[in-house]
Amino acid sequence: MQIDLSKETYMKPIQVGLLGIGVVGSGTFNVLKRNHSEIERRAGRAIEITMVADLDTERARAAVGPDVTVVGDARAVIANKDIDIVIELIGGYGIAKTLVLEAIAAGKHVVTANKALLAVHGTEIFAAASAKGVMVAFEAAVAGGIPIIKALREGLTANRIEWIAGIINGTTNFILSEMRSKGLDFAAVLQEAQRLGYAEADPTFDIEGVDAAHKATIMSAIAFGIPVQFGKAYVEGITQLSSQDIKYAEQLGYRIKLLGIAKRRPEGIELRVHPSLVPTKRLIANVEGAMNAVMVQGDAVGTTLYYGKGAGSEPTASAVIADLVDITRLHTADAAQRVPHLAFQPNAMSDLPILPMAQVVTSYYLRLRVADQTGVLAKVTGILAEADISIDAVLQRESDEVGGSEANQTDLIILTHDCTEARMDAALVRMQALPTVLQNIVRIRKEELA
Repeated sequence: MQIDLSKETYMKPIQVGLLGIGVVGSGTFNVLKRNHSEIERRAGRAIEITMVADLDTERARAAVGPDVTVVGDARAVIANKDIDIVIELIGGYGIAKTLVLEAIAAGKHVVTANKALLAVHGTEIFAAASAKGVMVAFEAAVAGGIPIIKALREGLTANRIEWIAGIINGTTNFILSEMRSKGLDFAAVLQEAQRLGYAEADPTFDIEGVDAAHKATIMSAIAFGIPVQFGKAYVEGITQLSSQDIKYAEQLGYRIKLLGIAKRRPEGIELRVHPSLVPTKRLIANVEGAMNAVMVQGDAVGTTLYYGKGAGSEPTASAVIADLVDITRLHTADAAQRVPHLAFQPNAMSDLPILPMAQVVTSYYLRLRVADQTGVLAKVTGILAEADISIDAVLQRESDEVGGSEANQTDLIILTHDCTEARMDAALVRMQALPTVLQNIVRIRKEELA
């Protein structure tokens, strides 16, 4: 059937201003142009990027062609009365925050992929948007092209969310996948990741877990109806992981992944990012390379898994344009009828605290380099028993497997059952003090995700 888009029901196009036309910005422009007819059929009216701001105006003009107005000053876009929606793709905490708040004050809806901005300043930004009656949409801020924000805000709205666990940083997942498959150490794989473009020249935000913590913070707010509280998240990266531990984990039936975890407990919310052992039988443990995946546990639906590309020009553009379509559909709707920014009504947000790490409950992988002597294992397990920490499995690597100048030493690997972090911290202090423990003990948390 031929669809007539000239009918009066199709109103004049929504005009969009784009701040920043780098990788994601150019992808957004190209996908919107390429699929404009399909997008218009979904949205009910055309969506057009009519104005672009970028400091490199020559590059911007080359990217968008002669039909789009290009300026070097983002405030010119915000001041344009014909612009209905502003897309912020500048990134960072600084000028991006100022421009987003100015766009809101000017009555513009905002679409952003800026997870750092929302994780740190989201409460202020969402309050300003609510007061002004405009929308701030941010599907692209978490997991690129995976529609996890839409799932949490809308698709799972009937559920009491129990926990979320996600591989939400492609750089670190690529590094861990390469370390496992090739047996290489972290430094060598990081260099390769940078050469291939998976890691930035300065990869700190990725490898130290900060990027994942920004995303986990946003997801926790939507899942549990709490304010964004990035400053209270526990953040640990992958820089201290060794290929040896990845190998031992594999032998025990686990893979090591950097997980962003948000978990509901009666006394508060766990919000943490760190390397975790995940059973190889879990689908998420088999997510390799730069791909992302998020598991969500709801009381009604059970466990759901969302998988796909977490970064890149067009995957992220897919999420940006989905937000543009949502805003276009709701552009003329009463603000009270729109989906709240953080899924829960603003006056119904919870004051559940973010729990300190000492109160977190999980199980553990421990690796101790010890003297190859009788009674060492008994002393170590005795300390764990006194701390009321039960053991799930023990693996001992004999001296010939440790090798070299360390022939009179052995690796002792212990998997524990659940206990509080505080109890494990106290036990580790006692074990580290044993004269037969020859190196710093490696402790990696373990998540069964059952």
